[in-house]
Amino acid sequence: MPELVLYTSADGTVRLDVQFEQDTIWLSLNQLADLFDRDKSVISRHLRNIYQEGELDRQATVAKNATVQKESGRSVVRDIEYYNLDAVISVGYRVNSKRGTEFRIWATNVLRQHLVQGYTANEKRLKALKQTLKLAADISARKTLTGDEASILLQTVSEYAAALDLLDDYDHQRVTIGRTSRRQAKPVTYAEVMGLIAVMRQKFGASAVFGKEKDQSLHSSLNAVLQSFDGKDVYPSVEEKAAHLLYFMVKNHSFVDGNKRIAAAVFLRFSDKNGLLRDREGGKRIADNALVAMTLMIAESRPQEKAIITAMLTNLIGGNR
Repeated sequence: MPELVLYTSADGTVRLDVQFEQDTIWLSLNQLADLFDRDKSVISRHLRNIYQEGELDRQATVAKNATVQKESGRSVVRDIEYYNLDAVISVGYRVNSKRGTEFRIWATNVLRQHLVQGYTANEKRLKALKQTLKLAADISARKTLTGDEASILLQTVSEYAAALDLLDDYDHQRVTIGRTSRRQAKPVTYAEVMGLIAVMRQKFGASAVFGKEKDQSLHSSLNAVLQSFDGKDVYPSVEEKAAHLLYFMVKNHSFVDGNKRIAAAVFLRFSDKNGLLRDREGGKRIADNALVAMTLMIAESRPQEKAIITAMLTNLIGGNR
């Protein structure tokens, strides 16, 4: 259920029950019309133009919520479209409304307060969870457990705690690259990628456009991780090269179909050639579900998040968790 926050304009003429959910503010079309003192048709036209012109992604900024409203003297539940703060701000610029600026300032303060409250709550949950993991680790050392049971529990606890630490660093934007290898990297060639695509197309029964190149960006992705400046590699370690190869392959979107699957396959090929796939005990450094999560995370990330995303991937690849 969304939280309701009361908004009152500075002159007291507008009072809105504003929905707060998914870390943003949501207003209905009726509320937008009231806020900007414009007819609903005017607001609708602005919203339509905003989405048609590609200023905002409709799917990311519009949500439907079941809402009780009065119709002919009776209460009726309708699915009403709500628009998030990005859409509200965009409409505000188009109608050139002073109220829009006033609402944006108010909403920003509300969001800041919720972020601080959420940060505090997450800190407490994280602390409690780590204490629980520590207790589980202590239990695993007791004689009441068999050797195998203790080993499995301890391994699970260690991996879980390491993942928590990494996510905590990501949340605090303080991810730094740990221990890496500075050995000479063995690159993946264009011919190897074409071979991987052919195998995948045959194995998975992919469509004719699977792996069909849209441009020359595949060459760019493969070469970018090997570039140097002033005689030094831009990405010094093989782990950094692997992380950036996956990042570039996903982000460059070089193929008509199969971009993420091909990116993951090329990343695995590079990792295999450079001894990054397995740890000293022969186990996978990166589990299959972790690779899926990494690939999706890159696909959904924003350009300004590149440095911290690739640093986190480098640490996962290098086992610095």
